[in-house]
Amino acid sequence: MSSEEFEKLHEMYRSLYDELKMISDRVTRSQGEEKKKLVRVFDERHGEAQELLQELEQELLSAPPSFRSSMSSKVRLYHRDLGKLQRHMHTSDTGLSLSSRAGDGGYSIYAAQNERSTEQQAQRALLIQGSDSLNNATQSITRSHRIAVESEQIGTDIIEELGQQREQLDRTRDRLVHTGENLSRSRKILRTMSRKVMTNKLLLGIIIVMEVAILGAVVYLKFFRR
Repeated sequence: MSSEEFEKLHEMYRSLYDELKMISDRVTRSQGEEKKKLVRVFDERHGEAQELLQELEQELLSAPPSFRSSMSSKVRLYHRDLGKLQRHMHTSDTGLSLSSRAGDGGYSIYAAQNERSTEQQAQRALLIQGSDSLNNATQSITRSHRIAVESEQIGTDIIEELGQQREQLDRTRDRLVHTGENLSRSRKILRTMSRKVMTNKLLLGIIIVMEVAILGAVVYLKFFRR
């Protein structure tokens, strides 16, 4: 979408709408042929305004969603204001006689076509807004679904990590149990070794005492007993 093109069409429509308002005001102060001429000019300008609104809607179809939503509302208001202006014009045109209108059948047909076209354009603007709302809702649902999938993945990762931590804790507990068993066996071995050491010391003491006694007996027999 070209923002310059949209702004250009927007300015053209605003200028044309101001001209239509001016013509409508002049019709209320005119009579006879001048009034009929102003009505024809109004219908021609009204048709041009509708064409500009159609071009604005075509430009909005390729606009970004954020810009399209606000401008669609504005175009819908333009359709409504244009319809009000046309109805006001028809109300102001009651001064024309039935015979004059019969002589200007092309005007009546053209005015009716313009009114139907205005209603169709208003409905089209509503459809565009509904489509924008649906697109926004779809995008919101898509984002929510993506967030839900990401949350589910995060939850799965957390569960897997907790499972791994549980396995690590189980292995640590098993190692602690084995370590406790090893410590118990080590204490038993140390107690056994301690008893053996005491026994060996006792035996060694007895042997030393016996050797000293034997040595004393030998010395006594050799040197003192003759």
